[in-house]
Amino acid sequence: MKHFSSLSEYLGYLNFPRPEHPLLSVVPIDSTLMHGFRDSSPPITNDFYSISLKKLVSGNLSYGRTKYDFANGAMVFMAPRQIAQWDDFIEIEDQGFFITFHEDFIRGTGLSDKIKAYGYFSYTINEALHLSPKEENIMQSIFDTIKSEYRNNQDEFSKDIIISQLETLLKFADRFYKRQFINRQESSSKLLDKFNTELRRYYEDDHLNGLPNLNTIAELLTVSQRYLSDTLKTETGKSGKEHINQFILEKAKDELLGSLKSISEIAYELGFDYPQNFSKMFKRETGMSPKSFLKQQLN
Repeated sequence: MKHFSSLSEYLGYLNFPRPEHPLLSVVPIDSTLMHGFRDSSPPITNDFYSISLKKLVSGNLSYGRTKYDFANGAMVFMAPRQIAQWDDFIEIEDQGFFITFHEDFIRGTGLSDKIKAYGYFSYTINEALHLSPKEENIMQSIFDTIKSEYRNNQDEFSKDIIISQLETLLKFADRFYKRQFINRQESSSKLLDKFNTELRRYYEDDHLNGLPNLNTIAELLTVSQRYLSDTLKTETGKSGKEHINQFILEKAKDELLGSLKSISEIAYELGFDYPQNFSKMFKRETGMSPKSFLKQQLN
């Protein structure tokens, strides 16, 4: 698999203009530029963050394990060393933009830590950000400021100004993603139902192998772990891990009160390697040990 550590080489591979900065590229996208764009690529990786607004009439892009159809256009965020592959990029509507920067460009700045907290960089591509016209205008305005600073004679203030504008763009993206989660409440509810269904199926399987794993369930639902957890958090106020713990806890309570099994038997059936780990989790969640809980309920 080809890996790009040089921004100039990466942009050359895409048939995009050479960067004016060794660690940063700011490119407006239009139909003329896209005529020369590499219309397909095998899986590749790189050392760059990229933020793009694409309005492609046709084409698809695989990011991680998921394929996203660009028919309606989307804003896409990619992190370093993620696997990308695309094909059939043919046409483009209106304008867009493509910002690419090496992780070294923000190293040592406040953005270097903040950017890791934005979960959408780890989302699979079908969870891209779909903007309203008003939101798109806001993003385009921020991009225009970055482009202006990038193209002017750069001085000692340029990098700070660009990074500040990148932070603003990412904060707006965070806001718009939360709006997208809320607007997709029906979809989120369905995802929660599917999540609970997969948890039930996990314990119905005769080949139980340890505790339920959030990443495994996310793969079964064809979404990323981070997106699943964020969606559940928005829908219920609890993260994916908290949901799994709650599910295990309720199942444990049912077994403690509805069977004659020992605490050790229940622990192993739930997927714990050691009964002590089960007891610790139970006490952490309820404030009492399984034995104390059983005694309290029976009394």
